[in-house]
Amino acid sequence: MRALVLVLLFAAPLLAADRPAYKVLAADHSKGKLAIVNAKGEVEWEFANRHDVHDLQVLPNGNILTHTSATTTVEIEPKKKEIVWKYESKPKAGYNGRVEVHSFQRLPNGDTMIAESGNSRLIEVSKDGKIVKEIPLKVAKPNAHRDTRRVRKLANGHYLVCQESEGAVREYDGTGKVVWEYKLDLNNRKRSGGHGPEGHGVEVFGAVRLPNGNTLIAGGNNNRVLEVTPKGEVAWQVDQKDLPGITLAWVTTLQVLPNGNVIIGNCHATEKNPQLVEVTREKKVVWTFQDFKTFGDNMASSVVLGVDGPVIR
Repeated sequence: MRALVLVLLFAAPLLAADRPAYKVLAADHSKGKLAIVNAKGEVEWEFANRHDVHDLQVLPNGNILTHTSATTTVEIEPKKKEIVWKYESKPKAGYNGRVEVHSFQRLPNGDTMIAESGNSRLIEVSKDGKIVKEIPLKVAKPNAHRDTRRVRKLANGHYLVCQESEGAVREYDGTGKVVWEYKLDLNNRKRSGGHGPEGHGVEVFGAVRLPNGNTLIAGGNNNRVLEVTPKGEVAWQVDQKDLPGITLAWVTTLQVLPNGNVIIGNCHATEKNPQLVEVTREKKVVWTFQDFKTFGDNMASSVVLGVDGPVIR
């Protein structure tokens, strides 16, 4: 029987009809595929992909934007399982090192924003593969694997950039100027190695800008979710052991639902913990996803489908 758990925890049990009928699109390179799992635990779709996927988006036309190698960003047409658009990132002029892509975003005008670690830049690429804009990033020690994680272009034209190696979330304007920054701290704990729940640091993974102007941060191996104000004050957080019976490890994706609930990606947390957790602002767990048959312990990127209304991702 598929090891999928969709349960409500630590509250009076609800009828099955009351539980969210979400589908989950996710990737895990240890299983070598992208897949969509429905609320019954059935695999509805899958696509072979051995890459360690750090970003994943469903486009308005139903196609999927992801990457199939460290340098290859692709758009997949799911019905035919065909790649209908591809961009290959290469070292920029004057740089001869490796390049890795960890994030990208299809923009409203049809161009695609791509974050290029190693090149230490963001680019916007047209449908025909031409770079139409380049934004340099502030990187103290360039590292192709660690310069960036999630990046999102904001409604104001700026870019919200998670810089893993520097433990910083920075907002850049269109010229590459840093106009806002938040640096993570160790939260009164010692730094420790490892990807599992025992690992702790400031290697931030993701962030989204909320309608109230605050920034919601997926702390990576900081093992927590933080909402910070423009002044850098912590307005809300979910710490590693705030949720009874659940331990957060490498916090990756964040999805903010129309009702204000937050779905947290919980990567490298071992099979003792769910891979996705939906929590209310009161930190009550209302839904979890746990499927270690379809996905493994490296489910770093996911999209929850079937939500009624717009989702901030």
